[in-house]
Amino acid sequence: MEFRLIDKNHQMWEEMIDYARKCSWKTADRLAELMEEDTFADWERLLVAVEGNQILGFCTLTRKDTYPELPYSPFIGFVYVTENARGHRLSEQMIEEGSRYLKRWGFEKVYIVTDHEGLYEKFGFDKCDRLERPNEVETVFSRDL
Repeated sequence: MEFRLIDKNHQMWEEMIDYARKCSWKTADRLAELMEEDTFADWERLLVAVEGNQILGFCTLTRKDTYPELPYSPFIGFVYVTENARGHRLSEQMIEEGSRYLKRWGFEKVYIVTDHEGLYEKFGFDKCDRLERPNEVETVFSRDL
């Protein structure tokens, strides 16, 4: 397995837009829109886990998450692992790979916004904020790099 850090100039960019559109995870459709709108800038990347020619998972490494009003940066977002690759700690591996990339860019901390409880704490993240919206509560987690 290998990790690829891709941007709009990478040969996989269009393939990943298509993959996100067809993904069983409904939130991935929003990622496809952001990719098509060319909202990724500078150092921002899509991290893709690949084995052979099979996509196993992905996550974003961006300045802002889907809540631009948050005062934190950078974020690991849109963390997704395919159904057949789950149970092998791939999300943890992607977070570690993404964290190394962000550290190389000089960041000292990373953030994740999620409604999952108990997952990111296993990877060394601590709760630092809470977002309450109608019908939705999400937690902001942070971890030193």
